[in-house]
Amino acid sequence: MGESQVGAGSIDYGRARFVASYARAAALPASTMPEVSFIGRSNVGKSSLLNRLFKRKGLAKVSSRPGKTATVNFYDVDGVAFVDLPGYGFAEVGNAERRNYGALIAAYLEGERSHNLVVQLVDVRHDPSALDVETSAMLRELGLPFVMALTKADKLSRSKALSQRARIAKALGIDVEDAIVTSASAGTGVDELRRRIARACL
Repeated sequence: MGESQVGAGSIDYGRARFVASYARAAALPASTMPEVSFIGRSNVGKSSLLNRLFKRKGLAKVSSRPGKTATVNFYDVDGVAFVDLPGYGFAEVGNAERRNYGALIAAYLEGERSHNLVVQLVDVRHDPSALDVETSAMLRELGLPFVMALTKADKLSRSKALSQRARIAKALGIDVEDAIVTSASAGTGVDELRRRIARACL
């Protein structure tokens, strides 16, 4: 279930570089290249999965405090923009911060951009939260192409992870083929996610 290089697409992830962070919706730059965005609950493992995709341990900053990331972060990966959206649903974040996060996420997703693919991250160990369900429904309502990355699969047996995959896909109303079981630490599902990204962008 680990990562290999065979069929991983033709995006050179070794060329990944950080571009900029934006804390205000009005400051978001216009699209100039294909875009792949990543959205999920705080502490779902978004930065860890991005770093695995980038083949770089510290390019996407892994926060020690969930909910800390309050910006939209842009990375240039061989001519494809990878966009790290703020995490949602962290209880200790104040109401004002939650509103700002929500405004940033909405401004990005609802904007006239090159939305080639949205990757929604859900922890494979748990049933989807109400916010996970709401986010999935919003992506469908906006007509955005998206896949599900089910994170932290190394914490479960293969059979349990696949069982959870089917359960989560059903709960979110998506095809099970669009739910990719992943692990940032083990590399599980990373090649498949890269293939989906390449297919959407190249």
